[in-house]
Amino acid sequence: MSKQEIATGGEDYSTQRLSQRYRFSDPNMDLFFLGALGWAPAGGISAGEAFQVATMIEDGNADSWANAFEGQGETLIAQADQWISRGETRAAGETRLRAFTCFRLAWQFISPGDRFLFLFRRSQQLFDLAMDELGLPSERFEVPYGGSVLPGHFFRASDPASPTMLVIGGADTCHEDRFLSQGRYYIDRGYHVALVDLPGQGATAADGLFWEPETEKPVGAVLDFLLANCGVDFSRLALLGMSLGGYFAARAAAEEPRLAAVIATPVLSKPVELFMAAVGAHSNPSQAAERNMDVLMWKCGTQDLSSLASKWQDKHADPAKVRMPFLSVLGTQEGGVWQKQTRNWSQGVTSPGSQLLVLGPETGADAHCQGNNPLRLAQEVHAWLGAIFAAR
Repeated sequence: MSKQEIATGGEDYSTQRLSQRYRFSDPNMDLFFLGALGWAPAGGISAGEAFQVATMIEDGNADSWANAFEGQGETLIAQADQWISRGETRAAGETRLRAFTCFRLAWQFISPGDRFLFLFRRSQQLFDLAMDELGLPSERFEVPYGGSVLPGHFFRASDPASPTMLVIGGADTCHEDRFLSQGRYYIDRGYHVALVDLPGQGATAADGLFWEPETEKPVGAVLDFLLANCGVDFSRLALLGMSLGGYFAARAAAEEPRLAAVIATPVLSKPVELFMAAVGAHSNPSQAAERNMDVLMWKCGTQDLSSLASKWQDKHADPAKVRMPFLSVLGTQEGGVWQKQTRNWSQGVTSPGSQLLVLGPETGADAHCQGNNPLRLAQEVHAWLGAIFAAR
């Protein structure tokens, strides 16, 4: 029995996102290494490159992680430039997208500051250049919000009548990496795709925007923008939220009636339970864990998890208020908090077409947010949405 189970009288309040080890003993490094492998089919670095970079990383050492991925990113930039000099624009774009992946991974365990922002901005530049070289229909946009902006990308489908997928990540993500985890799969399936950073995501904290419990407000601003500037048909608009984005999605589903369908993997309806369970969950944290926590506290605008829990004490999403179809997705490697809240939410949502999808080890998609097999998530969501939209 874990320390958290003992403290709660036997009930599992674990916050884990993986229950098995893939490459690193440090759970934070292992999660994002697995994520890097999962991004490969959508154009991220190959498994061979990822494992080669891993040989230069000391388990738990954040600096070695950042240096190794940044170095590989520079190598790939040089290769992309060589492809351009030979007139091979597509090869350059494919290589440049892998360079983006490396710079995106490099900032994962860097504390907020100049180096974090350098690596982050470099990754953004590489992403946009890769989109141009690959000829993908990418439009960078900014949604005015809270005295700053919410950055994003819109990928326009060739058929104006196509459905739209709005993808929102979680605590550790930026909207560009959602292209690799989910966005590209929906582009390939003919959707309009919108990727966006809500307050506290990406680097928006540098502009004074932090996580907001009332997510329907920034989501509403994004919807206003998509309607006015992209011609999105709200009757065929789906929102997919991942990780902490599972709360953002659940809250939006309960409070923003313009969404036609919502998916969350997993569902987080009461974030305070996750924050409280994480307080003191790990003793003797690694450098990577400490750096990751530094970034999360910066993004949420508080000093520690206890302060965050107090700030979000009464904030939740109400499943009884959901009126659109809702797909709750749960990988069986998720910890007790994620398991409990996803199942409870699914039981509380009664809107027609709503379902609970549980993905076990036989699917290879049982890790947090299906990071070990993101394609399976896209397949399941696409099939579910096909049935939902066909019934209208």
